Order: sequence, then C-alpha cells, then structure tokens
Amino acid sequence: MPNALAYLMLLAWPLASVILFRRLPLERAILWCLTAGYLLLPPLAEFDLPLVPDMDKFAIPSVMAFLLCAYLLRKPVPLLPQHPVARTLAVLFVFGVIPTVLTNSEPIQFRKIANSDPIIFLTDQLPGLRWRDLGSVIINQVIVLMPFLLARRYLSTPEAQRELLLALMLGGLAYTIPSLIEIRLSPQINVWVYGFFQHDFSQMIRQGGFRPIVFLPHALWLAFFMMSAVLAATALARASQRNDRLRLALAAGYLFIVLVLCKSLASLAYALAFTPVVALAPLRWQLRVALLLGVIAVAYPVLRNTGLVPTETLVAQAEAISAERAHSLNYRFENEAQLLARAAEKTWFGWGGWGRNLVRHEETGQILSIPDGRWIIVFGTFGWLGYIAEMGLLATPLFLLAAAARRAPRGSVSPYAAPIALILAATLVDMLLNATLIPITWMCAGSVLGYAERLLYPDLFQKKRALFGGAQALQPDTAGPEGRSIL
Repeated sequence: MPNALAYLMLLAWPLASVILFRRLPLERAILWCLTAGYLLLPPLAEFDLPLVPDMDKFAIPSVMAFLLCAYLLRKPVPLLPQHPVARTLAVLFVFGVIPTVLTNSEPIQFRKIANSDPIIFLTDQLPGLRWRDLGSVIINQVIVLMPFLLARRYLSTPEAQRELLLALMLGGLAYTIPSLIEIRLSPQINVWVYGFFQHDFSQMIRQGGFRPIVFLPHALWLAFFMMSAVLAATALARASQRNDRLRLALAAGYLFIVLVLCKSLASLAYALAFTPVVALAPLRWQLRVALLLGVIAVAYPVLRNTGLVPTETLVAQAEAISAERAHSLNYRFENEAQLLARAAEKTWFGWGGWGRNLVRHEETGQILSIPDGRWIIVFGTFGWLGYIAEMGLLATPLFLLAAAARRAPRGSVSPYAAPIALILAATLVDMLLNATLIPITWMCAGSVLGYAERLLYPDLFQKKRALFGGAQALQPDTAGPEGRSIL
C-alpha cells in the first residue's frame, strides 16, 4: 500500500512541471518532465478519477507536459503527423477502440455446476464495456500519444535530439547511485521512500545477488533504461568534439558496468549487440539495423500465430546459457500460447479492458495466464486493429527515417537520429517479451518521426517556421560527419 508521500509526490508533480517549464528551455522542460517523472514518481500509486483513466506516474507527466506546452507557453502541438501513413495510424490508435467497446458489452460470467443436479451457481463475473468506458478508453489513448506528439514537434531537430540523448545519459548516471545501493543491500528504496514493494521480491534475486528496481515497475525496466543510457552516451561520445569524447566514453563504460550488475540477460545482449553499431557503424547502417529490428518486431505476431516461431529451439539455446533463463522463456511462450488461443475468439477487435483478455478458471475466475509481452496484451485487448495501430505507429518512424536518409545527401543526416532509432527498435524487440512501453518510448518514436518528416517535407517545415517563429530550428541540420568513431 503506497504511503502518503507517494500520493503527495503525484499531487506535487504538476507544480514541479510548472517550475521546469518556466525555468528551462522548452525542449529540456519536456524531456525532464517526462524522464524525471518516470524515474522518481511512485509505481502503482494512482488516482482513480471518474470517467477518466487512472492518473499515475506515466499519465500525470504526459498530461502536464502537453498542457503546459500548449497553454502556458502557447506553443502549438499538431495533433496529427504530416505523413499520411502515420496520420492514419494515429487516428486508428485513438478511435480504433470504438469497435472494441461496442463488441464487448456482454459480461463474462463464471459458473459452478453442482454435482447432484444440473444447478448452476454464478460465482463471479467481469463487467461488459459500456458507453462511459468508451470515453475513458479514448481519453487514455490520447494521453498515451501526448509524448509522441510533443516529441514530433519539439524534439525532432538535431539539437533537440542531442538533448534527448543527454537526458537519457544523465538520467542513467543519476540512477546508478540508488541502483548500486540496491545491488549491494537488496531492493528496498521504494519501501523506504514510498512504503511498499512494487513487485514480486523473488524476481529481484538473480545469480546469488540482487537486481535493482528503485522506483520502476520491475528490474527489467531499470536494466533496459540503463541499456538506453549506454547507447545514448556512446552516441554522444561519437558525435562530440575531441575534448569531450573521452569523458563521454568513460560515462558509457561506467553505465555498461552498472548494466552488467543489473543481471538482465536481454538488456545486456542489446547493449553488446548495439553499442558497437552506434560507436563504429556509419549512420545508414545503423538505420538499416534499426529497420531490420522493426520488421522483426512487427512480423513476430504473424509468425507466432502461424506457428513459425521456433520456440523449442529458442528455449534450448537459452538452456545452454542458463537453466533459469530457459525456464523463464519457456514460461513466457506457454502463456503466449494460451493467450493467443483466447485472443483468437475475438481476433479483430479484442476483448477490451477489465482483464477480459486473460485466461481464467471457468468456475472461480482465477487468472491462469500472465501476459508478459506488450504485443500479446494489445493483441488480446484490442485485436488486430489495435495491434496494427500501436505497433505500426511505433515502427513507421523507422521506415520513414530509413527512406528519408536514402534520399538525403551523404553526410547530411543528423548523427543523433540513428541512435535514437536504434533505442526505439530495441524497445520494439523487447516488447515481444516484456511490457516495456513507456512515455520515453513514445518520445523516441515522435522524435524519429518528426525528423524523418523534416527530411521528407523541408519546404513545409520552412513555411511553419516562418509562421510560428524561427526559434525552434525547424529545418534539418546538415552538420555532423557520418563516419566518425570513438575508437
């Protein structure tokens, strides 16, 4: 149970956001409102308000950043992307939930049949979706998109993308201190500060030691954020001047050491695979790697539905590394199979909220399957329509940036766009296993999409610059060599 301080922090974050937006440049205010909120606010604590989604550590910073940008600073935030594909997916993401609500009005009842006579007892039920739920779900989709829309408009110039990478690196460096404390003493900081532990403590024990969690939903979330910080520091080191390169490279090395201590195999594998790419590969090759990962992430559900994913082979390979990891992976695959069978009953629009997408005991209603991957949660809740909207909106920036970079003159692509695209692509792959979709992910997607649109429609953005003022550097920056290395 969260203590009073947890709810006080949620209540105080709007005031903290106002201070950020009054004292910092717009780009930094947006970045730190979202990033610091993710790192510092209590998990699980939320305000359950009528007719609106639960306001928690994800929703409150997103809403405040959007409102302060649009109404306090009077900065326009376009509600739809410029590219027609991205625009269609954004509309589908918000309003595609309507058929989900309309096709799930019936309650799901759990019944017990007596042994002697065919007497049926109603033991429990999940409510059907009503018209009031429609408004709540649509509002929730809009809130989820707010970091995406803000980043597309204000975090998509090369200068702003450098600030984004810098925020990830500095956030990771600051988080190493409580992380190292928990690695040494066990995950207790959330208990000390907010009065409760936010997950299953046994999952924080690994390899005879502890995995840190601090104020995040799970240790896997923290390890993935550390991996993102490693890639961000590496990208900054590569693009920096000689005087700063060594300092940034040392920061990347320190973050990598902490990532190893986080004991997360997936995040460590991402860092080992992508850090050399960010440090050494030309930007166009970085974009190709990001594009390949995006294709894999988008295609996985199709392959999984058709039985083309070699699950037994993957488990056997994990067994060669660690029996514990193999058991965890096999458990995920088994739950996926059950949830896919459940989702197949309502393929196109899904089962909606209230946990209706989960596999439950037919008599007691007890949950029998645990969804881990974000894709299976979306697929079961909103069906193919919702999956295409969400994953399409996250993956489309990778395709558009790769297409725009092919047309751009060599050496003209920002040195910061490709690393952000790689971080986004790594998140899409990780979402096949974990529900690691957070506002920072949407922020990266919006930044990549906005930069791709600036390359594809330079004349349009120059007109907007003339209309709204030129302080935001709305045209693409052509500075930055393509092939520099930190080695």
